[in-house]
Amino acid sequence: MYQTRERKKIQFIIDIYYMFPMVTGFINYGQQAVRAARYIGQSFMITLSHANRLPVTIQYPYEKLITSERFRGRIHFEFDKCIACEVCVRVCPIDLPAVDWKLETDIRKKRLFNYSIDFGICIFCGNCVEYCPTNCLSMTEEYELSTYDRHELNYNQIALGRLPISITDDYTIRTILNSPQTKEKSHNK
Repeated sequence: MYQTRERKKIQFIIDIYYMFPMVTGFINYGQQAVRAARYIGQSFMITLSHANRLPVTIQYPYEKLITSERFRGRIHFEFDKCIACEVCVRVCPIDLPAVDWKLETDIRKKRLFNYSIDFGICIFCGNCVEYCPTNCLSMTEEYELSTYDRHELNYNQIALGRLPISITDDYTIRTILNSPQTKEKSHNK
């Protein structure tokens, strides 16, 4: 009788030993199911948090963003202020502005004939505007420079002298401010 009890205890221990991997497998499966449910819940919460946000995209031809204050768009040139010093050419990383001038010997000054910039090559770094001693160059908010012919991007002093139409003045276009504070204010109204 003592041996049968011992045998039963040993058999019970052996059964538990062989059953243990199955129990741990169930536990691991349960942990993995809980972890997967947590990940699904977290991703669902992220999706719901994005549902409350305002749309980022705009309907481009009909809506335009108002550019920031220091936006570097097309360069504006004032012919009368230019003294043909060629500082803009020297500070340009690609020597882009083409300046044609002639020295007037009787008045001992340079006379400017032609000034042009090829916006197909320009990198809009703003060095020419920053270092111009007479402030005859300035950056505008105009960014729509696309053409079908790349030679049309070579602007002479007449094309550079035209002021762009302000986005806020065009009544056919709905302007959208670019700052998040104004978006929140307009959303709360």
